[in-house]
This record gives sequence, structure tokens and C-alpha cells, in this order.
Amino acid sequence: MTPRPDPPRRWWRPARPRDGGPADSGTGDAPGAHEPAPPEEAAPSGITVRPHPPDGASPERTGSWRAGLSLEQLRRSSEAGPDREGRPAALSVRVLRLMTLILAVALAYYGAGRLGLLRQVVVEGATVTPLWLPSGVAVAALFAFGPRITPGIALGMLAVTSSISPVSGYSVLMAVGNTLAPLASWYLLRLVGFRPSLERLRDGLALVFLGALGGMTVSAAVGTGTLLATDKILTSHAWPVWAAWWAGDALGVLVVVPVLVVLIRPRLPRDALGWVELLGLFAVTAALTWVAIYSPLDLLFLVFPLLIWAALRFELTGSAPAALIVSVLAVTAATNQQGPFAGRAMGEIMVNLQAFNVSVALTGLLLSSLVTERRHVRERIEDACQELAEVVDTLAPGASGRRTRGAGTLGPEEGEGHGRSGAGWGAG
Repeated sequence: MTPRPDPPRRWWRPARPRDGGPADSGTGDAPGAHEPAPPEEAAPSGITVRPHPPDGASPERTGSWRAGLSLEQLRRSSEAGPDREGRPAALSVRVLRLMTLILAVALAYYGAGRLGLLRQVVVEGATVTPLWLPSGVAVAALFAFGPRITPGIALGMLAVTSSISPVSGYSVLMAVGNTLAPLASWYLLRLVGFRPSLERLRDGLALVFLGALGGMTVSAAVGTGTLLATDKILTSHAWPVWAAWWAGDALGVLVVVPVLVVLIRPRLPRDALGWVELLGLFAVTAALTWVAIYSPLDLLFLVFPLLIWAALRFELTGSAPAALIVSVLAVTAATNQQGPFAGRAMGEIMVNLQAFNVSVALTGLLLSSLVTERRHVRERIEDACQELAEVVDTLAPGASGRRTRGAGTLGPEEGEGHGRSGAGWGAG
């Protein structure tokens, strides 16, 4: 840093006489409350600081003068070494936090991977998971903490593969593919201005077609290519393996990301009746899905009215967990080849399973995003009407009457319903 000249003398500082005589008699007097505050000076860094108090005067006793760094103190601190500035300590804290965050992401990825490995199927000689939960964990972590936690994704995938077989070149390539896929999804979603809150219909569409179906093609391509390079599958079997791999990773994004959004930013019921309805909805969804799967009749379509109910009444808070419940039960039945998946070839089972699970996720996610967007539009219209009513009252007092937010823009019946506790959960 280029040293700056000493600050000019101020009138409240005692100045030495040029002829070398004694200083003024008011040397020890500090400026009192009746004196104007000293002007501020701009530090080289742009920080506004105040001059140093007069000699012998403490900041607490200088009246209107407020304690602050002087330019001389700032200059001395900038010329001081890193030890005096404490920069190594601050850097160590940041590095420690980053390492902790990376390890936390790796543990979360590993835990989700172990859950995903509980259900596996063999497609044309390759073992794949129909619901790969870590892909959703990785995409959510990238949006929450940024690409700096990428090593945590790779470490988590290496830990998952090492729990199955020793670490080899195959497991390293798997880790590379499963790390690049969430990064591709994160980049594509950022290009279109994606908001992780999923409060707009465009966010739901982007998550489906870019985050899930688009980005996960990378992991499926790397995984299938690695199996081909190591002669673990035949070339004629590459397409079914790729499709099963891609569908499992994409479904993990569609199912896990909305659930994590709900856990981070929950919009819970406001009263006991709302809680009873929400918990009852989850219980009915699980029971009806189980009955539909293990019934001798094909009744899986019965779950869609429940997903619509969850989205209309509770938005993402209801639709995301309900879709997760349905998908987990369907994957369990498919891997056991029970219910509607009994007596079918594995390729046919995977096609039916993934088509059903993607339909479930799309129904809950897109409908809840649409309902949330409509609610926000309605709230903005109500706010605009309220502001307009206040303007009218200002110009002509009493012309618009005393209007509240609910009664001023809605009819009598709608106004009463809007005022009830928990009524904001409806579609409006």
C-alpha cells in the first residue's frame, strides 16, 4: 500500500508554535458536547473512520466525539504483519468451516447412497438402483452451498462404492460421473434463473426437464460407458442399462429435492385441524398405495387424486412427502416383483416403474408450483388493492371506507374463509 501523508492538523488539536515556543494552554482540554463533531475521513479501503481523540482524552469522555479508528491507526494496522492482523487465524477458521461442510455433504451423500442400495435390480447383467437418492442430495447441496462442496459429493460416492467393493479405477470413474451430473444440473438450472424454493411453475418445469432429465444423462452416460469399457455388459445391452440408470438418477432429483426444500423452508399448518388433515393425508396415501399395489386389480391410478388433494391443500409441503411415500412403496414392490410387477421381465418392470414414479413426481411438483404461484399473484393483487384504497382515503377521506386486506378485495364469503386460520393453504 502506498503510504499517505499525515492527516492535516485540526482545530481541535493543539498545534505547536513554529518558533519552538510552548504549546497553547488548552492542550489537555478535550472537545466538549458544545463543540461540533470532527469531520469524518475516508480510509484507503473506503471505510469511514473518525480521527483519533486528542492526547490524554478517552473516547468515553470526549463528548460529541465518538470512538473510532484514526487514519494513523489504520495505516499502522495495514503495515503490520499477518500475525498482528490475525489473517492466518481467520483463514484457518474459513478452511475449517469449508472442510466441515464438505465432510457433512459427504456423510449425507453416503447415508442416502446406503439407503438407495437397499433396493437394487439387475438389468441386462448390470446392477442399478431404481431410485438413487444421492443425486437429489447432491443437487440440493450445490444450490445451498455452491460448487465449493463438490469434493464432498465425490468423497461420498467413493465411500458408497468402497462399501460394496474395493476402490478401483471403476469406482473412481463412477465417482466422477456422479459428481459431474449434479454439477451439470446446477449449471443448467442457474442459466434459466431457477429458484430452489419451487414457488413458480417455471421452477418446477426447470427442475424436471433440466435438473432431473437433462443433467442426469451425464451420470448415466459415464456409468454405462464404464461398464462397456470394462466388458461388464454387452454392447447390445447398453441402451436398456443407460435408460434404467438415467431414470433412477432423475427420479432421485425429482423426489428428494422437493422434500429437502420442504424441510428447509416448511410452510406448516397454523392450527390443530390443519395438522390432523396433513398427517391424515400421509397416512391415507400410504395405506391406499399399499392396497393399490398389492390388489389383484390394477388400481395404481387411485393415488393421483390424493396427490392432487395434497398439492391443492398444502402445496409442496403436502405433495413432496406424498410423492416420496408412493415412489418408495412402488420401488419396493418392483424390486420384489410383487403386485402389478409380478411375472414380468425386468426390463418391462423398470419401464412401468419409472413411468409411474415420474408421473407421480410430475403431478405433485408441477401442481404445487402452480398453486403456489397463483397464491403469490393473489397476494400481490390484494396488496395493490390495499395501497389503492389508502391512496383514495388520502385524497378523499372516507370515500373508500375502512377496508381490510381480506374484506376489501374479496366477497363476504371469501373474506370470511380467507380470515380463518390456515385458509392460506387452499388454491384460492
